[in-house]
Amino acid sequence: MAQTGTSSGHPIATLEASLLPRLPSSSPLLFAAKKSKNLSFETIASAISRSEVATAALFYGQAQATEEDISNLAKVLDIPESKLRETELLSFPDRGRSIDMPPREPMLYRLYEIVQNYGYAFKGVINEKFGDGIMSAISFSTKVEREEDDKGTWVVITLRGKWLPFTRF
Repeated sequence: MAQTGTSSGHPIATLEASLLPRLPSSSPLLFAAKKSKNLSFETIASAISRSEVATAALFYGQAQATEEDISNLAKVLDIPESKLRETELLSFPDRGRSIDMPPREPMLYRLYEIVQNYGYAFKGVINEKFGDGIMSAISFSTKVEREEDDKGTWVVITLRGKWLPFTRF
């Protein structure tokens, strides 16, 4: 098995109890196994051949698992496949239900605040570069990276969505 803990030395993410009523039954099961094995999303993602964010989305019920995901999660977390199949992991997720708007959790609020403050600026620049349309959140990938320089430590979030031009009808 891969390393335990995080490569950064910080504690692993665990399930916040206040979220439980809004999450599927798979979430407490997955998080309990993650915590008992002291595995980071980075380690689990590597073991199941998914990105860290896609892996975390499975844990929070925001993504649909594949048959391969179920098998791989069962192996890395030591959960019987049959137990994982009894949960909603293979079902269509109820995306967006787990978060209040505006968010109260400070990290989530900062992301919301970025869109509040720079949303129209992003939209204007994107429209100038691509025309009239939207960035897909379905044909989409994202990653989170850490960057350090002489001014400090920085969070780098990359959002990569397919461009979908509006059509005339």
